[in-house]
Amino acid sequence: MNKKWSVTLCFLMMFVLIIAPAASAFTDISNDPAEVKIRALQEKGIVSGINEQEFSPQGHMSYAQGVHLIVKAMDLNLGHLKFIKEPKASDYFNHIPDDAWYAQSFLIAQLNGLPLDKDVDPSVMLTREQFAELLFKAIELTGEYYFIDIYMILNDEDQVDKNYMSSIQRLLIAKIASTDDNGNFRPKDNITRSEASSMIYEAIRFVDENKDLNPVPPVQDQEVELITEKVTEEVNKAIVSWGMKGNPGYRVSIDRIEFKEDEAIVYYSLHEPDPDQMYPQVITEAKAETYVDSKYTIVLQPNPNASTSNSSSSSASGSGDSSSNGQSTPAYSGTDSLPAE
Repeated sequence: MNKKWSVTLCFLMMFVLIIAPAASAFTDISNDPAEVKIRALQEKGIVSGINEQEFSPQGHMSYAQGVHLIVKAMDLNLGHLKFIKEPKASDYFNHIPDDAWYAQSFLIAQLNGLPLDKDVDPSVMLTREQFAELLFKAIELTGEYYFIDIYMILNDEDQVDKNYMSSIQRLLIAKIASTDDNGNFRPKDNITRSEASSMIYEAIRFVDENKDLNPVPPVQDQEVELITEKVTEEVNKAIVSWGMKGNPGYRVSIDRIEFKEDEAIVYYSLHEPDPDQMYPQVITEAKAETYVDSKYTIVLQPNPNASTSNSSSSSASGSGDSSSNGQSTPAYSGTDSLPAE
């Protein structure tokens, strides 16, 4: 009889475990847009509630909570650093006690380069643009990522701190962040725990999907075309065109010209948009021009000493060079004026 009751009791316990929700499951997120993401993050141990049953999705997030969440989600640590003495949060921050539950996260964030002021108040609520800035900077620490060149229009972009716009743009491009139904980012609004969780979830997805990829910048001679135009009987204009691009951040520079027998070898470099700059989305031809004596056949060559760079590090274009035999050459360069006949 005892054996029968034992078997029955075991089945009852299994039934209860199957149909009963987990004791730690949040009970206040069932109607929240980020419910699925919050539950997924909870299962991974990345987010926690204000107590065992409540997450408070519409509650606001403090600097202490936000920094701790980002450091944990992006798996930032100090393993790659060596110290002569043990660092403490109070070495870097004026208002972070060393025994605070968030002190280690602030220390990790600081030593990994996240933009935190030494006078930051951990109890102050984070705005959406402040959270976006910290999150994107943390994402950058996990690897090198390329983003498509497009400017996301915000109806309230005049309210965005210009120092945060680049990070916000890239989060929008990567679908880590989003605007509301009216196309507003609401940068000055305090971020809610639900919104922060959604962005964290998408940030993890983005890193997981792109982290192991090895993006290779475009080769120097891709889609480059030489266009020769007759200016006078003695002079031709050489145009090095990279084609039509989505913004004026794409540029071509002519680095030098070498003359060998009857050839004028035009060496060029390609320059991609500066990732720290915003460009108007205007279709623009990326090209450079120079002038060469018509007796030479113009040959294009990518600069062997250059890789595709961004526009901020590009060199000036259009320069004449001396011939290989050291004598002066009848080459022309520059686009400000035509050469004298």
